[in-house]
Amino acid sequence: MAVPLQKMTLADFLAWEEHQPERHEFFHGETFAMVGGTARHNRVILNLASRIGDHLDDTGCQVFAESMKVQVADGVLYPDVMVTCGKAEAGDEQTVTDPRLIVEVLFPSTQGYDKRDKFIAYRTLASLREYVLIDPAKREVEVFTLVDTGAWLLMDQTTAGVLCLASIDCRLSMELVFKGVESEAQ
Repeated sequence: MAVPLQKMTLADFLAWEEHQPERHEFFHGETFAMVGGTARHNRVILNLASRIGDHLDDTGCQVFAESMKVQVADGVLYPDVMVTCGKAEAGDEQTVTDPRLIVEVLFPSTQGYDKRDKFIAYRTLASLREYVLIDPAKREVEVFTLVDTGAWLLMDQTTAGVLCLASIDCRLSMELVFKGVESEAQ
């Protein structure tokens, strides 16, 4: 969950956040403290990051989960999972500017923000090819893919047996995506 703090500039935010023990997002001049998620939320993030990471071995792409920032036109955000194909090895950078794939695992209190505001901000990135929203409680999966016309095509993969991530040519069984995760119905 995000809790708004004081207004500041992007430069002020970057300098300030370097000294903070917890993560914060910065969007439209406002700073938001990022509050921890649930075990279900975290389990899906780890499932995705580990399996996507295995898929990306020996490619020029890397996967990051939760603690790597993405700089957008209006701020700095922390996606749950992202893939960048800018270079094959990680260094000391703290911010990514060229993600190809971003996945947000929805949390009840922030899902409107993830579905609307974050997606609008992420779409300003020329490198972004796919945006995925996963609701771990309901096991709902929506994949937005940038098509040649410049439009974003929504594919509801909720009932599919496989999560298809065209931007990185990856197919993951939904069983593995939700491994170790109870649904709301259980």
